[in-house]
Amino acid sequence: MLLRGKYRFVACLVILTISTWFAPKTEAQELADSINIVLQHRIVEKDTMPHVNLKEIPVIPPYHFKNKRHKKRYGKFVRNIKVVLPYARSAGQKVNAINSHLDSLTTKEEKKAFLKEAERELFDEFEQPLRKLTFSQGKLLIKLINRETGDTSYELIKHFKGGMSAFFWQGVARLFGSNLKAEYHKDGDDKMIEHIILLVDNGII
Repeated sequence: MLLRGKYRFVACLVILTISTWFAPKTEAQELADSINIVLQHRIVEKDTMPHVNLKEIPVIPPYHFKNKRHKKRYGKFVRNIKVVLPYARSAGQKVNAINSHLDSLTTKEEKKAFLKEAERELFDEFEQPLRKLTFSQGKLLIKLINRETGDTSYELIKHFKGGMSAFFWQGVARLFGSNLKAEYHKDGDDKMIEHIILLVDNGII
């Protein structure tokens, strides 16, 4: 009886298996069959275990506002950062490219000609868009250039154009209440700006 019951169990199992082969597939099953997924794996004590690298999920706590005025300032920064940050990042990339190419040049004449051409290209690309920036956006751009390049705007002008040019443009900036030597302090005065940039970079705002 026990043996006959065993055969009956096996027969049922075979029938169930065959019936699944010929049963109409649901849309979910058809979709699953059409997707070939290759998983990474690890060997743990002779067992093969699936290993999946999950995308890092940033946890950014909400910003704490002291008062309504503080919250309003935050909202203004959000609008201005979305406008200015792409320019600052583009400037950082171009500064790195210019420095890299300068290192490959050997004579002063080559470097001078290259910088003159690079300056012309920068003006052609950025002059009109930057003219549309508001005063507060311009001040913010100076700080974000320091964040993206590691150098202040004053240091960059001095490096590429010389000390006299840097001194002149610093004087002009001062007349308009700005400062080309302004530095970015993510854990200090610019903590609010840094918080907003993290939200922007992670697609939260």
